[in-house]
Amino acid sequence: MKRRSFLLAGAALGAAPLLRAAPPRRVVIVGGGWGGLGAARHLRALAPELDVVLIERGARFRSLPLSNKWLVGQADALTRDYRSAARAWGYRYVQAEASAIDRDRHRVHTSAGDFDYDWLVLALGIREDYAAWFGDDRETADFARSRYPSAYGAADALDALRDKLAGLKGGTLLMTLPPLPYRCPPAPYERAALIAGWLDARRIPAKILVLDPNTPPHGFQQIFDEHHGDRIDYRSQTRIAAIDPRRRTVRTEFDDFSFDDAILMPPQQAGDLAWQAGLVGRDAHGRPSGWAAADPLSYQSRADERIFLVGDMLDRVSPLFGHYPKSGQTASRQGRIVARRIAALARGETPPRELPDSVCHIATRFDPPEALRIESSFRLRGDGELTQQSRTTRDAQPRGEDLAWAEGMLGELFAPPP
Repeated sequence: MKRRSFLLAGAALGAAPLLRAAPPRRVVIVGGGWGGLGAARHLRALAPELDVVLIERGARFRSLPLSNKWLVGQADALTRDYRSAARAWGYRYVQAEASAIDRDRHRVHTSAGDFDYDWLVLALGIREDYAAWFGDDRETADFARSRYPSAYGAADALDALRDKLAGLKGGTLLMTLPPLPYRCPPAPYERAALIAGWLDARRIPAKILVLDPNTPPHGFQQIFDEHHGDRIDYRSQTRIAAIDPRRRTVRTEFDDFSFDDAILMPPQQAGDLAWQAGLVGRDAHGRPSGWAAADPLSYQSRADERIFLVGDMLDRVSPLFGHYPKSGQTASRQGRIVARRIAALARGETPPRELPDSVCHIATRFDPPEALRIESSFRLRGDGELTQQSRTTRDAQPRGEDLAWAEGMLGELFAPPP
């Protein structure tokens, strides 16, 4: 055989082993809350051909729903292991801090290295805007955050608040509420009601001063008056003008107050990465809205069609009602919707059009227990605008419906497939 023929034959014989399959397309999900977990779990079920990577800085998931009952000893902490969920559903879990998004290169920079993506799902949750109170004074902001945590996110803040309550002997416990929108609007009212009942049960001579810049939803003014009038001094539509966490004083538009201890909840915004990546929306005056702008049906970022946004970080979606409820179930449903959209896009199919729903169980009394069930659904009006329908049901004899709801939701996200 001539040398040329031999080389050609050899090349032909060796061609097959040299050909390598293209790497699977990758979906990177940043944030292991309800929305991120919903996206990861359903993507693996719907599109097993995709490489799905969940990046989350924590080692264990901890549910904020039911955390108020945990604070006063009426529920166990709802925690789950990320690694076991990743093994069960077949996605990759990377415990790391995401520091930046390079939209041009389709890359996420993290403490565990860089991850390229074909699609990116951000479930960043919130950040707290202490600058609204303290401007550029980072030292005072850090003091307030550490001494009087809002316990609206990080697990260690919840632990710190429970320790604070355990050491409470009396005096005035100040609770400030953020201006709307914020994560789970009924939650601070639930917290105030449960702590008030907990103080009653222990006969601790303390009062709760609630300063609320909003109008109370779901009849909480009446609930406070009926059950907690001796414990809760509730001031609605009361904005904070200045607060000094070291001197323990707060000034509003009309009155000055002092406090012995506090749960300080500053205004909220979308998480840091939304700002770094240029995903925050603008209001009618061109100023940052504070929240990440996305199409209300596809959840694709207004700034980048490769990026999907879910959960509490979302901006307004309707001129009729504003924001989707910033709740666990809404975020989880949005994660599932995004998973279905990405799975369809990966196969060249038309994504389905879906809308989320929301159910919240809110405790309103410590003993005897009472509760509210708040349900929200959405539909498209004829002119294309989203409308919201909500129903609130008062339950004078709850029988663990909130725990059953939470276990069912977490089962969907963490239990292995059948």
